[in-house]
Amino acid sequence: MSTDVLPLTDRTRVGRLRERQVRDRPELDTILDAGLVAHVAVCRDGVPLLLPMAYARDGDRLVLHGSTGAGLLRAVASGAPVAVAVTHLDGVVYARTAFESSMNYRSAVVYGTATVLEDDERFEALRLLTEHLMPGRWDEVRPPTRQELAATLVLAVPLQEASVKVRTGGPSDESADDPGVWAGVLPLGTSVGVPVPAEDLDADTPLPPSVLASIAAR
Repeated sequence: MSTDVLPLTDRTRVGRLRERQVRDRPELDTILDAGLVAHVAVCRDGVPLLLPMAYARDGDRLVLHGSTGAGLLRAVASGAPVAVAVTHLDGVVYARTAFESSMNYRSAVVYGTATVLEDDERFEALRLLTEHLMPGRWDEVRPPTRQELAATLVLAVPLQEASVKVRTGGPSDESADDPGVWAGVLPLGTSVGVPVPAEDLDADTPLPPSVLASIAAR
């Protein structure tokens, strides 16, 4: 059951610039729901491993998936502690000194131990992942076959231990002594380009509703 306040632990407590830590649980959900790629880290045989992968939030847990042959996912599935990070870079902050220059961002790091999803839970998680990346696409294509499901490892990481850190606003120029130097924020964002059809697609095949909706939404 989710709560409105994220608990503090030794791993989630922000050490530097603590005023940027956000403990509101809805902010965590917002950051996760707005992202498409997470960086997943685990330690296997004493060696740190880190990979980017698609994810989706399913209520009070994160859903990850990949090949059953993936070493990182096998390590996570075996019970190794995992860290999952999602970051949005909203702008580059131009201060009047290089030292005071910064970035505006929203970041979330989730710590925990994953569980393996099987049968109906695995199928539903794959539907959720597809809908998170490509809303409306699941009903436009055939569902996974038994062979495809057998080759896919699906994991769930609980959202019980997470750290959220956010920076907004303009530069902090306490040490600046030249007001004639431009300072401010260069906003950054993600945009959708023109869809590129597959080379073997029939020329008269229209864009599906899922693609049209994604274009309109962004």
